[in-house]
Amino acid sequence: MENPHAERQAVLLERILKNASACTEMILELNHCVEEILRANASVKIAADLATKYRKNVQYNLAATTLHSDSEVP
Repeated sequence: MENPHAERQAVLLERILKNASACTEMILELNHCVEEILRANASVKIAADLATKYRKNVQYNLAATTLHSDSEVP
């Protein structure tokens, strides 16, 4: 006589493996999409970094100019 619990466990294990395989496939697809997005946004990141550095330089130069011009006024 076959063990009914063993049959049920085999069916459940098969379903778990099928779902795990599908989940793994979706995660790989998600990773691929994220990599594409990161590659597409690389130039935007570079532009944002340049803008941030430019803003910091402008603030520094404005502060230095203001301090310099204030010290020249009698």
